[in-house]
Amino acid sequence: MNAAPQAATPALTAFAQALPKMELHCHLLGTVRKNTFIDLVQRAQAPLALDEIEAFYTRGEKPVGVLRVLRALDAWLLRTPDDLHRITYEYLQDAAAHNVRYAEFFWNPTGTVQCSGMGYGAAQAAILAGAADARRDHGIHGRLVPSIDREAPPMAAVQMVEWMLEHRHDDVPGIGIDYRENDRPPELFAQAYALARRLGLKTTAHASEFGLPWHNLQTAIDMLQVDRIDHGYTVVDNPELAARCAERGIVFTVVPTNSYYLRTLPPERWALDHPIRRMPAMGLRVHPNTDDPTLHHVTPTGAWTRMVSDFGFSIADLRGFMLNGIDAAWIDESDKRTLRAEWGAEFDALCTRLNPQSTLQA
Repeated sequence: MNAAPQAATPALTAFAQALPKMELHCHLLGTVRKNTFIDLVQRAQAPLALDEIEAFYTRGEKPVGVLRVLRALDAWLLRTPDDLHRITYEYLQDAAAHNVRYAEFFWNPTGTVQCSGMGYGAAQAAILAGAADARRDHGIHGRLVPSIDREAPPMAAVQMVEWMLEHRHDDVPGIGIDYRENDRPPELFAQAYALARRLGLKTTAHASEFGLPWHNLQTAIDMLQVDRIDHGYTVVDNPELAARCAERGIVFTVVPTNSYYLRTLPPERWALDHPIRRMPAMGLRVHPNTDDPTLHHVTPTGAWTRMVSDFGFSIADLRGFMLNGIDAAWIDESDKRTLRAEWGAEFDALCTRLNPQSTLQA
């Protein structure tokens, strides 16, 4: 049984900071620094007061959702390729400070293109240039995952995949789908996913996130044929489906600071009742991520720390979660083998040097 929630010790935090990491579930527009957001608002003379911006970046006991912030960025603030270059570079710079060495991050082209006046090609090029500059300066490899806006019509999703084909790039390895899942089930976007698979793109999907039934997860796996799942928490409500996911080795990119469960579960029960706590015991492979780090007030170090402090997993469990991320990444198999060996050895050396087990006796 997992340990009860407890405060993280300095030893655990230092260990979580130092361990080599991947980010596979992070939204570019959810990484924007507060000062950058204010700069963009002032330049655009957008109709956003400072107190409203402050509210965007305030995470109370019952945190609000972040979708309104992401929509505000598309609607008013992102106007030039330089804007996308800036936020990409800053995200990867911030992630690298937490020893994230590889990141596959989401961006929703439909909203940006419709609102900004930028074409897809210019926007993608700016994001990739920001990633290249961050790799040069900070050693982190960032790759872009264009993501379907499920609140837009299904044909907009097909159009997004067609844009990707027109501007094909090795550092744009696949697609995702996000935004509000309510009333927008994954089957609406089957045509876009089928096209992506025919083009050789990898696929993932936000599914069964907002307490929604496991049916969306099942559809994403069986109809969309995704390679991995983002969130997927209500899989715990269907043991047969969970067993099937476990058998196939599907990796779930989970978010320890998921705002839905923080809003809907009592504070004293949140960490005890969150589905993440139950998923590995069902044989499911999980990998922790930040999702919207500046809006969730979490860093990669914090996300990994909370897997122990909030959900009671062991240091040995963290090693498995790290290897799950490597296996789920859209990189060559030879690169995966190399990283498994190198990061595994580094993890073991950190355990000896930093003694993170001391957190379990705190």
